[in-house]
Amino acid sequence: MAYDVARVRGLYVSLSDGWTYLNAHACPQIPERVSAAVSRSFRMSTALSDIEPASGTHSRATRAGRLEGESYLDAARLAVSDLVGAAPEQVVLGPSLQVLYHSLARAMRPILRHNPSVVLSQLDNPVLTDAFANGSTEVRWAQPDLATGALPGFQYADLVDGTTRLVSLSAAHELLGTVAPVAEIADTVHDRSRSWVLVDASALAAYRPLEADQWGADIVAVDLAALGGPQLSALIFRDTRMLKRLDPLVPGFDPEDIRKLETPVSTGLAGGVAATVDHLADLVETRGTRRTRLQSSMTQLQEYLENRTAELITSLNTLTAVHILGVTGEAAGGGVRDRIPRLSFAVRDVPAETVHQRLIDNGLVTNICPHTPLLTEMGVDEIGGAVTVALGPFNTSVDVDNLTRVVASLA
Repeated sequence: MAYDVARVRGLYVSLSDGWTYLNAHACPQIPERVSAAVSRSFRMSTALSDIEPASGTHSRATRAGRLEGESYLDAARLAVSDLVGAAPEQVVLGPSLQVLYHSLARAMRPILRHNPSVVLSQLDNPVLTDAFANGSTEVRWAQPDLATGALPGFQYADLVDGTTRLVSLSAAHELLGTVAPVAEIADTVHDRSRSWVLVDASALAAYRPLEADQWGADIVAVDLAALGGPQLSALIFRDTRMLKRLDPLVPGFDPEDIRKLETPVSTGLAGGVAATVDHLADLVETRGTRRTRLQSSMTQLQEYLENRTAELITSLNTLTAVHILGVTGEAAGGGVRDRIPRLSFAVRDVPAETVHQRLIDNGLVTNICPHTPLLTEMGVDEIGGAVTVALGPFNTSVDVDNLTRVVASLA
C-alpha cells in the first residue's frame, strides 16, 4: 500500500491544535498510540503480572511475584532490537544518550589503557563527544566539509591507526541533514585497527529503515525520544561477547549479560517503547512480523519525505535572498544528495529571530539554530543566525508551500 499521509496525520492528536510543526529535530510530535501506552504503563508498572503457565514449545511460564514493569523492560529491548535488526540481549537501555555514552566510557576503561587514541567527529553533538574527550586518551578529530556539512570518509585512513580503540560518529547531522558514509568509515576503521565503531543513529532512525549489520558498526545508539517516543535511549552491541571486555557497572551479572551496563530507567516510560516502534511499523498498512513491517513502512516513509525534501530545497532556492547551509553557494554545489529531511537556512540581512517570529506568527513552528562550533565556522553568526526546518512523517506539500510563502515575504 502507498504512503497515505492523511491517514498518518490522524495518528497524531496534537496536529489538531492548528499549528504546522516543522521542528521534528527538536521536538518530535508524540503519536497518540505512544502517549496512551505510557499512561497505561505508569498505572500498571507496579502491579503484579498474571501468572501464565507455559503451554507451548517456545513459551516460558511467568515468574510468580514478577512486576508488570519488568515485562515493559523486556518488551522495550525486543522493540529496539526489531528497530535495528538485532537481538534483545544486545540492547542496553538508559535514560538518555548522554548517560549511556558516559557509562560506556567508564565501562571501556580496560580497553582505553596504555595511551590509546579515540577518533571523534566535529559534526557530533558536544554533549556526546565530551564523554570520550575528557579522559586520558589521545583525541583525534574528523573534520566536516565546511561547504556542504558532509563528513568525508577518506580522512579516517589518516586518523585511525593501531592505537585507536574507539571511533564515534553520527549517522546524520541533526541540523544540516547530511548523511555520513558509515559503512565506508567502518570498513576503513576495521581494516586499520581493532577499534570499535560507535554510531549515533538517532536522526536517521526517524526517517529510514535501519540495518546495523550492513553498516559494520560495533555499537549503534538510538535516542527513542527523537522518534516521537519516551525519553529513553539505547545502545545496541554487535555481539554480546564484546561485553567481556567491559567493566561491569552493575554487579552480580554474567560477563556477557547486557544488564551489567544498564542504568535504572523508568518502567513507566519503558512501556512506551514498543508502542513507538509499532507506530513506525504501521505508518503503512502491511503484513508480517514487526521487523518486516518496519522495513516496508520506513522504506515508503523515506521515499515520501525525500520528495518533500526535494520540494523544500527547490522552493527555498528560488528565493535569491535565502541561503541554505551546505546547499547554497558555488562551493557547496547544491549540497550532497544523501540527506534526511532537515535543513537550516538564513535570509540575507534578516536576523534569525525575525525569521523565526514571522514563521510563528503564521502558524509555522521551527527553531533557531543553536550556536555550535561547526555552524560558526560555516558563517552562521556572520549572517545573523539561521533557522532549522525538520519534517516529520505527517508533513505535506502544503506545509512546504506555506513555509516558502512566509519566507518569501521576508526575502
